[in-house]
Amino acid sequence: MPVMHFRVQWPDGSEANCYSPSTVVGEFFVAGQRYALGDFVDRAREALHIGSERVREKYGFACSAAMDQLAQIEAQAQRFATDPQAEVQVVELL
Repeated sequence: MPVMHFRVQWPDGSEANCYSPSTVVGEFFVAGQRYALGDFVDRAREALHIGSERVREKYGFACSAAMDQLAQIEAQAQRFATDPQAEVQVVELL
């Protein structure tokens, strides 16, 4: 199963490399695009859940790495939750 990584820039300028067990992330994000914080988290949640389910279909168990990545994204997003203008940029899809 092909994995995909995506690099994001948080509202404070910090960057993070993120993991997906599936290329489905490419259906939810465009490199260079900025997303409102809530929209980014919603897209990441849906993409990572789909990726995890694809792993379940193929191997019989969910992808814990995808759920760990989602937890990291949600935790990081909480830091900016009070800023209604907060955006996340998807720097690149790898």
